[in-house]
Amino acid sequence: MSLKHAILVLLDKKPGSGYDLAQRFGGGIGNFWNATHQQVYQELKKLSADKLVEFEVHTQAERPDKKVYQITSAGRTTLKAWLKQPIKLARINSTLLVKIYAAHLADPVELDKELAQHIANHEQKLLEFAEMERLYFSADAATRRKQRMPYLTLRSGIRYEWTWIEWMKEVKQLLADDALPEKPMMELLAAAAKIKP
Repeated sequence: MSLKHAILVLLDKKPGSGYDLAQRFGGGIGNFWNATHQQVYQELKKLSADKLVEFEVHTQAERPDKKVYQITSAGRTTLKAWLKQPIKLARINSTLLVKIYAAHLADPVELDKELAQHIANHEQKLLEFAEMERLYFSADAATRRKQRMPYLTLRSGIRYEWTWIEWMKEVKQLLADDALPEKPMMELLAAAAKIKP
């Protein structure tokens, strides 16, 4: 996956300027793929040179002219070809997990504060996702059908945030009690899912 594909996906949904696209990375797709304004503009330049997107210049009275991009048929073909490619399992890079791994060297009070802050941050994100979900379910059936795939990515985000919150609370409690986990995680998951490990 590259920024190229994320931008093509966004432009396939709706044309937009570089600014518009950068704003879309602030929500929706931005919940699972990040890009700065500068990265978006650089990628648009490449996509335009490769004829995967094209733009129209819109004149603005008191601002610089605006380029509004749209995906080309070549861009859509590229996007469809990419969708057929298998995805490799993503590797995790988490500073927090590295800190937990090295927690024996940490000040327990400071680590507890950091975990509390992370929990609060993830709870805030979960509240934002809950509001997005509420809006989805308040829409009519036709709108929900159109938004089904973005909603399924939102469900992934909800599970992600909830899982992090639960895990961090568990770590916080185990550290506070200076305790060991009582059961293997796979056993707990199997019991929750009513399956045999």
